[in-house]
Amino acid sequence: MDIKEAKLEIINTVKAYLSKNSEGEYIIPRVHQRPILLMGPPGIGKTQIMEQVAKECGIALVSYTITHHTRQSAVGLPFIVKKDYMGKEYSVTEYTMSEIIAAVYDKIESSGLKEGILFIDEINCVSETLAPAILELLQFKRFGNTDIPNGWVLATAGNPSEYNKSVRELDIVTLDRVKRIDVRENFPVWKEYAYKKGIHPAIISYLDLRRNNFYRIEESVDGTEFATARGWEDLSQTMSIYEQMGVQISDSIVYQFIQHRKIAVDFANYYELYIRYEKEYPIDEVLAGRFENYNLKKLSGAPFDERLSVVSILVSKLANRAKAVLFKNNTITEIFDVLKEIKSSESGETSKLLLAQINSLREEYSSEGITPERAEVLKATAKKLKEYIENSKDSESFDTLKNIFDADTALLDNDIDELSKSLEYAFDFMELIFGATQEMTVFVTELSINIYTLRFIEEFGCEKFYRYNKILLVDGETL
Repeated sequence: MDIKEAKLEIINTVKAYLSKNSEGEYIIPRVHQRPILLMGPPGIGKTQIMEQVAKECGIALVSYTITHHTRQSAVGLPFIVKKDYMGKEYSVTEYTMSEIIAAVYDKIESSGLKEGILFIDEINCVSETLAPAILELLQFKRFGNTDIPNGWVLATAGNPSEYNKSVRELDIVTLDRVKRIDVRENFPVWKEYAYKKGIHPAIISYLDLRRNNFYRIEESVDGTEFATARGWEDLSQTMSIYEQMGVQISDSIVYQFIQHRKIAVDFANYYELYIRYEKEYPIDEVLAGRFENYNLKKLSGAPFDERLSVVSILVSKLANRAKAVLFKNNTITEIFDVLKEIKSSESGETSKLLLAQINSLREEYSSEGITPERAEVLKATAKKLKEYIENSKDSESFDTLKNIFDADTALLDNDIDELSKSLEYAFDFMELIFGATQEMTVFVTELSINIYTLRFIEEFGCEKFYRYNKILLVDGETL
């Protein structure tokens, strides 16, 4: 499976394991809830899958890398107790609770969530002394003398032996006790994730042109060279900070994350061109509808890589604006719901009710199981409502608060209108230079893949997008 298919299968598995009958009992008995074993090459996002599954299912997550543990920390420490057997006292060895199981109970207490996922990474890299405990964990959901709490799904992950010299081959006895899901790298699926995570547009553009460089592990005279999805994501974060600091992104910096010399040098060279294209083709002018200063002939006759890079920059600019507008729109919607509830109250204590709503929002965005996107919207809502109180001359007057809200709504409407115009200008620009060519197909496809541009278009419309989408797509597939 690719990473997206694996995520869906894990979600379905978790939901099935946590399904209850009318008596409140789990339908699939604990003994038949096979632990999930996610097998795949390193750096493709196995850990991120578990984080996303837990968030989307509204359950807790405790994550451990088993190679960081000794038998004592995983199973528990021995201690001596006195026990009476048939009238005679004996010294008997017992064990403290496993550190890992204790972390599950700590999570239950801190989050208030009684169901969750216990994720054990690098399950096939355990030491020989810990291997029997792992088999017991997979078979009986127990570490040492302590069971994993009911309602907690056991999930594990490992790397195939060709990627890790420390791997212990899992025998049939072990494999026959797990639900194995093999996962592979897939750039189109990762690209959807990359847009959502705000991966640097130069990386997305480069990998669109050099897809073979997305994930590669090769042996060379200098040893193993590799490029992974994890490497590209970590490089993206550093690039964004370095750009703000004014630090040049060299091939030596890229190589710190993409440890494949040829790919690192190739990307560094591409990045220099990408920055040059941003200067030569000012996209902000395009989105303002000003094409007169453009060297249209130069762009239309430019090499294919250059033309696609400009399209990538155009989509990136639109996506950033769409993300900001959608965030503001979600915040305004939350504020509207709060004010609506305050208005319906008969207490008349507007300021007191507003403070109570702010505290409620703070509790919600600090709770477990909430998505990061939702948490950010709630934080912004609480901050905005606090500003309403501070900026209101009469915070007890609902009409005063409504006037502030109406002014914010007007600003949002203006932002929506401006972005709608920019989308139209972007299509005008593409028509003027390329027409209904491959570049236009790429442009329309990228708008539909990017979660922010697609959401904006779905909510506020764009006639030219739908028209070209119909022209350039046949049976749902890009020409």
